[in-house]
Amino acid sequence: MTGSAKGAVEVVREYWALMGTNDFRHASEVLAEDFVLDWPQSKERIRGRERFARVNEEYPAHGRWQFRVHRVVGDDEVAVSDVSDVSVTDGVVHARAITFSTVRDGLIVHQTEYWPDDYPAPENRKHLVEPIE
Repeated sequence: MTGSAKGAVEVVREYWALMGTNDFRHASEVLAEDFVLDWPQSKERIRGRERFARVNEEYPAHGRWQFRVHRVVGDDEVAVSDVSDVSVTDGVVHARAITFSTVRDGLIVHQTEYWPDDYPAPENRKHLVEPIE
């Protein structure tokens, strides 16, 4: 950890708190400019803060997203929100996710999120993601 940079656990807790505001532009401020998010189930990769915010803004939700973080474990650089730790709902959709976050200099540089089931990549965000194998 450099200087006054926060540890990974603190940054990830802040990230989930900001996600709970549903202001995804504001939430993206804890992401590095060259942030990468991988979704292995749908074989998608999102690059950058801007695309992260847009994917979340454009997602066809039924209401405000709510996040319940049960536990975050990690060290200075890597934090894990494990499968029983993050519940996500928009009032209709209810899911749990496991998220591995890598933090450097107080910003999240990479996340891999595992959702409960494999699913094909939705057409409505094809313009914001690239396929991964």
